[in-house]
Amino acid sequence: MVRPAPCARFVRTPAGLTTLNRMEEALNQPHQHRDVRGGGARAAVFGLSDGLVTNISLVLGVAGANPGGQIVRLVGIAGLVAGAFSMAAGEYLSMTAQRELMQRELDVERQSLTQSPEGEANELRGMYVKRGIDPSVARDMVHEVMQDPELALETHAREELGINPEHLGSPVQAALSSFFTFAVGAFIPLLPWLFTKGNGAIATSVGLSAAAAIAVGFVLAAFTRRPMLRSAFRQLTITALAAAVTYGVGRGIGTGLS
Repeated sequence: MVRPAPCARFVRTPAGLTTLNRMEEALNQPHQHRDVRGGGARAAVFGLSDGLVTNISLVLGVAGANPGGQIVRLVGIAGLVAGAFSMAAGEYLSMTAQRELMQRELDVERQSLTQSPEGEANELRGMYVKRGIDPSVARDMVHEVMQDPELALETHAREELGINPEHLGSPVQAALSSFFTFAVGAFIPLLPWLFTKGNGAIATSVGLSAAAAIAVGFVLAAFTRRPMLRSAFRQLTITALAAAVTYGVGRGIGTGLS
């Protein structure tokens, strides 16, 4: 919501002379901070990772029993489709519940601001003072904020609840991101089995999945701003461990049946 700037109102802070207008503008700039709770980006990254780990484990687990290439393809495709729908449904339901919970908290806060504005103002002022803001400056800041009901709600939601009312997340966006990225991740280990079978398909599937796991690790590192090599190694280790365990189980079952 864009508000016309009123006449500048100056207050003195420990850093010098500033304006309440500038403080208000700062409160209305959520784009300066990334919202990692939101929907699409988070769901996309983790959907890709889940799809890769799930289907390389499933494909190698079945391939270890040596049932034939056609069975492995069938199981891999079934795992891709079922997993993608399951991820999308789970993401949609969880995001919807989260959004409804945050909306309920906002409604409670809005009601409190209407019924007890003085109490809410005192609460906010106390929070600012605890952070080291001069009490007189905190009083002026809170007075300015409380003049605008929408700004007051936004500020109280951020400070008390840790909620950005403008970024509650989109369940549909999260579900679609999960569906398609899970399908992409799950398709990678399945790809060789569409053209070949046997040990050659297993080796190619392992190689493609290892490369994809490293790439996913790099993407996660970029998303979380963590060391890239560490993230890539972690993703590769988890993927390899899951695949090795399920391949061993499948191999043992296949040997027992034969």
